[in-house]
Amino acid sequence: MGVKGRVHSWETCGTVDGPGIRFIVFLQGCLMRCLYCHNRDTWDLEGGKEVSVEEIMAQLTSYRHFFEASGGGITASGGEAALQLEFVNELFAACKAEGIHTCLDTNGLIRKHTQVVDDALAVTDLVLLDIKQMNDDVHQNLVGVSNKRPLQFAEYLNRIGKKTWIRYVVVPGYTDDDASAEQLADFLAPMDNVEKVEMLPYHELGKHKWEAIGETYQLDGVSPPPKETMERLKQIFISRGLNASY
Repeated sequence: MGVKGRVHSWETCGTVDGPGIRFIVFLQGCLMRCLYCHNRDTWDLEGGKEVSVEEIMAQLTSYRHFFEASGGGITASGGEAALQLEFVNELFAACKAEGIHTCLDTNGLIRKHTQVVDDALAVTDLVLLDIKQMNDDVHQNLVGVSNKRPLQFAEYLNRIGKKTWIRYVVVPGYTDDDASAEQLADFLAPMDNVEKVEMLPYHELGKHKWEAIGETYQLDGVSPPPKETMERLKQIFISRGLNASY
């Protein structure tokens, strides 16, 4: 083990990034520019601090009794964890050696499919894959890049049978319409590896991070979607045979 990761922070007892109680490592750097990003301070590829696998394992193992009792484990998140897959691979391999459940939280923007992608996935028990929007024009307006690679990655995860949870952020004016949900549901319905769709209502809890670095939060004033909208979209996913919740 020699690869170091550039880490923004970690959370010892997370409950929303995978099953059970989890140790969440927020890796530094992201290439998407989501208008609603609540971790704006993780975008800088050179930010954070360099941390070794051994340092994280020392912290992780001291909390493992919480994970084991709840069916939890470790989640690599971000920023974007897929930008540091060599580090994720070493970290998850060390976790698997200790019998710790591993989860990769990613936007699927895999720039080039190399062996390290397969190596990291081999020691990943569960992928949390964000699919922002099926319409590529809207996707680019919302996050600044095309959805081509994330969708290709979703299809690859299905081909290799990797257990996956899909995350779909419901953003008023961008992803809260029936057509967007129907497109995504139709895309996911044939995928046997997708265990569920987690619908995440938009919020502006990260707005202060934008303001702290002197940037304008572009969705200022946008309200979270009402329960009626969340329920309507949920039923679209369910109608395609998908397990959906929010």
